[in-house]
Amino acid sequence: MTDLTSFKALSFDCYGTLIDWEAGIAAVLAPWAAERGLGLSDEELLVAYADHEAAVEREAPATLYSDVLAEAFRRTGAGLGADVGDDWARRLGASVPDWPAFPDSADALARLAEHYRLIILSNVHRDGFAGSNERLRGTFAAIITAEDVGAYKPAGNHFRALDETLPSLGVARTELLHVAQSLFHDHVPAKREGLPSVWINRRHDRPGWGATPEPSGDWSYSLEFPSMGAFADAVDQAFG
Repeated sequence: MTDLTSFKALSFDCYGTLIDWEAGIAAVLAPWAAERGLGLSDEELLVAYADHEAAVEREAPATLYSDVLAEAFRRTGAGLGADVGDDWARRLGASVPDWPAFPDSADALARLAEHYRLIILSNVHRDGFAGSNERLRGTFAAIITAEDVGAYKPAGNHFRALDETLPSLGVARTELLHVAQSLFHDHVPAKREGLPSVWINRRHDRPGWGATPEPSGDWSYSLEFPSMGAFADAVDQAFG
């Protein structure tokens, strides 16, 4: 059993866990696909997109996330046999601040902040997260982005930076719990780094992987919840 009261800090993936990145991406891909007459569902478009984003992040780890999105969109179009013009590519690249928060995210973060230091560990650029945090209204002890570490999860750079940050927060590594939706981006490296983790299984009621690639390594998690709200309820009960 995992004792939620034994931790002092939570590190969070943001996109997919707190922000509905699939809705945000689909909001651009769907009208593009309709314009090109592709007749694909949002889910089909997300599946077509997933591996291209991961490939760009792996091949060009220092690239800003806005440019990763644009290039992944171009590759998705090429894979589907339909050109993605510069206007469409830029539209997706600039869309991060418009991506909606999950309805339970802001309230859950506020409740969790009563018990833990909160840390962001995200595959995004600083400006993108700043826009998202206007929706989340989170108070974070540290924010570690791909722009800061020059790489994208599941690479280990975020976790190296996290290890360097924890002492300044007065948090031991054994007092940290990682919280994320993506098995591929987060739970695989968390297992590799020996970090306990919580799976926020946002797709619990849908089959497949959506915009996230299938995990390519060993993964594990200590606890699973269908939403941030359910996780915050469990924390409140544990501390109650």
